[in-house]
Amino acid sequence: MTIELILGGARSGKSRHAERRAQESGAAVTVIATAEALDEEMAARIRRHQADRPAAWRTVEAPRALAATLQREAAAGRCLIVDCLTLWLTNLLEGAEQLPPGADAGALPALRAEREALLATLPQLPGQIILVANEVGLGLVPETPLGRLFRDEAGRLNQQVAQLADTVTFVAAGLPLVLKQG
Repeated sequence: MTIELILGGARSGKSRHAERRAQESGAAVTVIATAEALDEEMAARIRRHQADRPAAWRTVEAPRALAATLQREAAAGRCLIVDCLTLWLTNLLEGAEQLPPGADAGALPALRAEREALLATLPQLPGQIILVANEVGLGLVPETPLGRLFRDEAGRLNQQVAQLADTVTFVAAGLPLVLKQG
């Protein structure tokens, strides 16, 4: 079992790097997609990602129940790509706009339960797991409380997954920089 976390900004090449790593594995590949096509632009992005992948790769949608999906799909000789943790987190932040200023996402039971399940599940999985996530902490401080909550929770999640990962890679301008090699 190996866990790899690939971080980067928007359009950094992180998904393409994850796909390259999966192809190099020689294993059967399943992409676990967390995006939801809530508008036509997102639907077009999803179609473009699907068209870029090899036809033999399976795609499984898991906008929220990621740990359960990983448990069901992981197997020896299989490589799973989770693309991406940041969209998954966004899906779980539903209702966060009602939180009082300064609250953390621990006040959202679904988010707390799913994050705990993911972090408990990852070290137990067979096969190769490649997780893609956005690094959102390099920019300006968001103006809104919800934006700051999202940035903070994404940073915490990335740190927690990085601790579990064997390899952590940061991608900028399509160039991978290995931050952790286990």
